[in-house]
Amino acid sequence: MGYKALRGAVGVDYDTPLDVDRAVKEMMDAVYSENGITDEDVAFLLFSQTVDIKSRNAATAFRKTGRGADVPLFCVQEAEVHGQLERVIRVLVSLKKEREDAYMVYLGRAVRLRPDIAGK
Repeated sequence: MGYKALRGAVGVDYDTPLDVDRAVKEMMDAVYSENGITDEDVAFLLFSQTVDIKSRNAATAFRKTGRGADVPLFCVQEAEVHGQLERVIRVLVSLKKEREDAYMVYLGRAVRLRPDIAGK
């Protein structure tokens, strides 16, 4: 069985639960809609967030969207690297089956992470 992984990232304006919730919802809405996927297509989601986001775990924010009830979720803190973009949440979406197309989603300030593929 083949697999496909999708990536996404979004900047969070302020480290508040509301801002994290909004950013995760915006990112995941775009990942799901751009790729035409549902929870049934997802094997697992791996979220990461920069060390300056402490108010909410991104996986918790995703659960609040009403999606992912049966999807395994995990959230990790990114390594702190000098000069890294602040207040960023990333996601790695592992799909259950192979796909030829995959649309990566980089929103807001996170476009700077991958300008070569953002908006494609």
